[in-house]
Amino acid sequence: MPIQSILKSTVVALAIVGSGSLFAQGAPLNTAAFDALIAQGPVADAATIASSTWASKIKQAGTLRLGSTQTSNLFSLLNEKDGKIRGFDAGLAQLLTRYILGDASKYQFAQVTSSTREQVLINNQADMVIATYSITPARAEKISFAGPYYTSQAGVLVKASNKTVQSYSDLGGKKVATQAGSTGPAILAQHAPKAVVQEFQTHQEALDSLRQGRVDAYVTDYTLLLNTLSLGTGDARLAGAPFGTQDSYGIGLPKGSDGVAFINAFLKKIEADGTWAKLWTISIGQRTGSTAVPTPPALP
Repeated sequence: MPIQSILKSTVVALAIVGSGSLFAQGAPLNTAAFDALIAQGPVADAATIASSTWASKIKQAGTLRLGSTQTSNLFSLLNEKDGKIRGFDAGLAQLLTRYILGDASKYQFAQVTSSTREQVLINNQADMVIATYSITPARAEKISFAGPYYTSQAGVLVKASNKTVQSYSDLGGKKVATQAGSTGPAILAQHAPKAVVQEFQTHQEALDSLRQGRVDAYVTDYTLLLNTLSLGTGDARLAGAPFGTQDSYGIGLPKGSDGVAFINAFLKKIEADGTWAKLWTISIGQRTGSTAVPTPPALP
């Protein structure tokens, strides 16, 4: 099923789009099921590791240096009670860590933002970055991408009380927040050229500007907005359906890394054995009321 249809059904499960209704509280993540799935992930044999310089380096170091986030409710969120990070992106990173090192916990976490993701790879501060990271030609000039492992589009978030913005076509003349370094500015330039765009460094800063009334809307990746709504704060709604070209999420690697082929083979493996679908269901599907598991995007 196309991801757009799945995302639309997810929104319906949460609320009636455009009605101004408050969004229902999302279900909490099933931590036991998540942890059990990661613990059952595949482990590469010695020959598979040896076939990749990238993987061999990580194996020798005994730690995977991961650039990611820990504030994304559906994709990568720190549980302060047990100190573990869980979500769709976090799960993929931990499964890959287990695949290389035999232990999903053997990763060194580094926080990244939309503006720093390429730099940590260029500066050799991370072995990989997974952070709802859209593959774009400009980024691909600086780094390499494995994947895609997920697809999304852009969406519009407004206050629940906002009656004037029903879709991206209503953004002309409105103050619109987006993230610097994300695909948001280019999407707005194409689809809402008369919007008054304000760029913020982080997702939280953009959300705060919307909640404080400093902007009229927030445009960013649709799945990040689903993530926000899954928190059940009740003060925001999605305005209209997803729009724009589909964003393909990739795993960032140093430019020219042979880790691309290694990770793509890993992704094909966990897609074929059902692990990808189970991870999506636990991390996203059960959290947002969506029962239809999307088809993973085609890999090179």
